[in-house]
Amino acid sequence: MECGSAAPAFSIEGGGRLVQGCPSYPATTLWGQAPVPALMATGQIDGSMIFVTFLTVFLLSGILFPGMAFAYIGPGAGFAFVSSFFILFITFFLAFLTLITWPIRWMFRLFRGRKALAGSRIKRVVIVGFDGQDPDLTEQWMQEGILPNYAKLRDQGTFSRLRTTFPAVSPVAWSSFQTCCNPGKHRIFDFLEPNRKSYLPQLSSAQIGTSTRGISIGKYRIPIGKPLMQLRRKSQPFWKVLGDHGVFSTILRVPISFPPEKFHGVSLSAMCVPDLKGSQGTFSYYSSAPEECSRYTGGMQIPVEISNGVVRSYLSGPMNSLKKNGGEICVPFEVRLNGNGTAEMILAKKKYPLKLNEYTPWISVEFPAALGMKARGICRFYLLETSPHFKLYVTPIHIDPDKPSLPISHPFTYAIYLAKTLGSYATLGLAEDTWGLNERVLNEDAFLKQVYLIHEEREKMFFDALEKTRRGVVACVFDATDRIQHMFWRYLNADHPANRGKDIEQYRNTIKDLYRRIDDLLGRILLNIDEDTVLMILSDHGFKEFKRGVNLNTWLYQNGYLSLKSQPTAAEWLQDVDWERTKAYAVGLGGIYLNLRGRESRGIVEKADAEQLKQEISEKLKQLRDESENSPAVREVYLSNELYQGPYVNEAPDLIVGFQPGYRTSWSCATGVISNDKIEDNEKNWSGDHCVNPVDVPGIFFCNRKIENPHPSIMDIGATAMDLFGVPIPAYCDGKSLLPQNRKWGQTTS
Repeated sequence: MECGSAAPAFSIEGGGRLVQGCPSYPATTLWGQAPVPALMATGQIDGSMIFVTFLTVFLLSGILFPGMAFAYIGPGAGFAFVSSFFILFITFFLAFLTLITWPIRWMFRLFRGRKALAGSRIKRVVIVGFDGQDPDLTEQWMQEGILPNYAKLRDQGTFSRLRTTFPAVSPVAWSSFQTCCNPGKHRIFDFLEPNRKSYLPQLSSAQIGTSTRGISIGKYRIPIGKPLMQLRRKSQPFWKVLGDHGVFSTILRVPISFPPEKFHGVSLSAMCVPDLKGSQGTFSYYSSAPEECSRYTGGMQIPVEISNGVVRSYLSGPMNSLKKNGGEICVPFEVRLNGNGTAEMILAKKKYPLKLNEYTPWISVEFPAALGMKARGICRFYLLETSPHFKLYVTPIHIDPDKPSLPISHPFTYAIYLAKTLGSYATLGLAEDTWGLNERVLNEDAFLKQVYLIHEEREKMFFDALEKTRRGVVACVFDATDRIQHMFWRYLNADHPANRGKDIEQYRNTIKDLYRRIDDLLGRILLNIDEDTVLMILSDHGFKEFKRGVNLNTWLYQNGYLSLKSQPTAAEWLQDVDWERTKAYAVGLGGIYLNLRGRESRGIVEKADAEQLKQEISEKLKQLRDESENSPAVREVYLSNELYQGPYVNEAPDLIVGFQPGYRTSWSCATGVISNDKIEDNEKNWSGDHCVNPVDVPGIFFCNRKIENPHPSIMDIGATAMDLFGVPIPAYCDGKSLLPQNRKWGQTTS
């Protein structure tokens, strides 16, 4: 079934989702490569794990490739269709080849692993990231006795604030964590970057495109050739360097790891993994309330009607690019209301119970495209209301990890292994639906339930990795700290604009309860490590209040640096900007770009005038005051060529704005709107942020060893791991080892 003409009774409103405050494109379908995975052993130093993984994959090989039902439906799906005829043959051939060569490879990897460990000071390094954990709150609650395990780790090891990156945003910071380099060497400077030809914002970390060649067969178009699927982060992660020296790593959900890279180990990708529609997360909201028509913009709003106690609608899936002019692939479902606050959903001839204010388990959905081809996704349903109106929320449709439509792990089979052993799990890069709460489709309780369900999945993966990876590196990032603080920070300050007319008592302790929960997790981690394990705990940045939003493009317009074709405002995505008269523009969460001749397609600023113009904008911007609050909005403005070093400095924003605490790029500026107001209240639930001056939002660093450096950087963590295993730190790295020189670190915390 295709949406549109096949289902005229329903309309769809809305588009994409914000990415940590940055807009995503409205459901732009990303290409997913048709996998032809070799049955690879993981390379685990523990030989039993190699065999178990191999055996698991071998037994699953017949399941993974049911004819043509395995390809990702989107641009490039036709290529998958053509190649799928050969998949079964190739799979069994590779399985046979792997089987007969396994003893040789096992001996080789065992030898290499022992050689690597011969020069190491430790058997295992465990790195746990809690995205956004704030040092001020951590220190306060350690002192109050709320975080006993953190206090224990501090007293017996190390606690320090961790220098973050410029800017202090997750893709930049975690890229620096991976590569031990400043952004000028890994080229990730923000969530978004401008396309220098079209000026439209695009994801900075991943580029996915379709094949331009194709074959037409009737109503079908079969693309030919390998589509583009590229991780745009440069340099290499420290676990790749370790792997080249025989050290095995398990890397779980570290941001900016999609598409997955090959290395000696296993990994599960995180940030920028799309949903099945190809967006960064598009929820669906079904409502029979007529007053809610076109109310929401952060997801898909689908009006429905109740007829004799039955609601009929559909799940909207990916675009069917196999068909000429193909629309969205849809799967019909119906909900039968029981009259007692419960309901029954019928989807693909299967029945699922629905209960008010409860999430269903992950439900698998197949979206048929053509000739037996299907794309598989998973989603959860949440029944919001049955009377007087019907209201239903559906999470974004995640790529099914049991049968992934595109590579989301290395090796490809690792995602499947996790699904088979631990059950289905969230695969979307930003899995927690913050925009559902921002739009008030979800309330606070529903959002917290979703976050903690995902958090529990992550815990299972992590402890499985601890058990399986007895030597080498285990690194895992937990996201609940970031998502909950973004959405509940307003409850720490009754005067926040989002609190006007609202009760804040019920959720006042939500963040404190979150920290208690991660302290409990830390306690369980300490029980599962031995004296030969170095444990490092970190966050990529801290948090501050986000009360007021600054529209940098409006400021540039009002100060004569940006021109419009029609006055005095402009729509999203920098529409109506007169590029022939514009000197500077803003994209992302604090970056300003000059409209430079020879770099931008319609640039007017001469290179000889660039430095003077940057200094002029910088000095004026530092004088920006919020008249309503009688306070400065900008603390510092940084010139990128003075801030970064490396081959990609020229791709950075020309200016990086460091806002005062309480301020951030406004929501309208993030979507490329030039509005009337330079500064406006932030009335959304997203009330905490870290897009301020980086010196105000350092991360945290804990270690079960003493360190001597009082000011560690996020770039030092990977360098320390390499040093611990006796692997030379590459000369290009900016990070330095925290390991005391000429001394072996002492025993771990007991």
